[in-house]
Amino acid sequence: MSFKRFDTQDIVISADSITAPAWSGDNVTLGTLYTKAQQANGESGKYYYNAYNANPATDSTAAIQLSLAYGHVAGSGSIPLDSNVEGFSPSSIVYKQYRTLVNGTEETNLQFGGYTSDEIFVISVERARYKEKLLPGSMTLTLTSGSNTITLTDNSNYAATTTFSDIGRAYEIVSGSAGVRYTGSGTDGTYGYTNGFGSYGTFLPDAGLIILSGKALNAAVVNGGLNFQSYTGVDYDKYNLNKIFGSISTGADFKLRSEETISSNYVFVRARNSEFNYSTNPSNITGSGELRHSVMIDSPQAYITAVGLYNDNNDLLAVAKLSRPLLKDFTKESLIRIKLDY
Repeated sequence: MSFKRFDTQDIVISADSITAPAWSGDNVTLGTLYTKAQQANGESGKYYYNAYNANPATDSTAAIQLSLAYGHVAGSGSIPLDSNVEGFSPSSIVYKQYRTLVNGTEETNLQFGGYTSDEIFVISVERARYKEKLLPGSMTLTLTSGSNTITLTDNSNYAATTTFSDIGRAYEIVSGSAGVRYTGSGTDGTYGYTNGFGSYGTFLPDAGLIILSGKALNAAVVNGGLNFQSYTGVDYDKYNLNKIFGSISTGADFKLRSEETISSNYVFVRARNSEFNYSTNPSNITGSGELRHSVMIDSPQAYITAVGLYNDNNDLLAVAKLSRPLLKDFTKESLIRIKLDY
């Protein structure tokens, strides 16, 4: 075994951005959604629904794609957990949880485009689906309510500056698709992107979150809303969860891509003509300490089969194996490139 210390120019660090479809099976579009009855009908179903890409009751390949939640600052839209404590319900817990996550405080309610909304619909993309982060400008989300339809995207391609929340970058959600906003107005979903409420919600790519403004969705169609008509009573738990679940599933057009930064270390191992020509195999030496084969005296040859990377304490950190042995002698120089991804 022969050793050689690396020089600073022998190691190069590189980073590449890799994008991919967010949904299972490398699908860009998520169509009809499905739930698992045990979860949706259980206690956790009061707070959120897990949404699958196929029916988990009949398809073993079905996987969770996202979770849906409804929140109201005053606890409306769900049954109180304690009749003696006003406003303490699943919807209030959800709202306050995301208010704290986004704002980093419990003192300020969620705002979208400068307008406060007391109720929110939350789409939380499954961690395995979005990997490191969501790709800004890739979202197309079609929502339906009755005969009304609207298509939404984020304004990352138009924002003059990037706004940061307590959990990373934050972009406004506007009417449009695939990062291109609509600028017209009409009753077919092509509303002006400001819709009179500043935005339809917030796109948080670093946290895999899409938070929709109940205020904007509930607005009349002529005002750029969806006439969503969310339920704000306190005698039913899952009306709004079913509403947003059905809205996305019926729209069957939810496009999204993930983004991941892959960092690589490139290590260049240079074997110059005078180096690594003698075998270090003990069997090449006789008991008296002489070379077993005389040809190795004047015309030595060796085969490089692997490269070990060691630290200063002589600890083996990694091994790079060549696809085939590399012949080395005094007439040859070799350059081996090792790539370490992390």
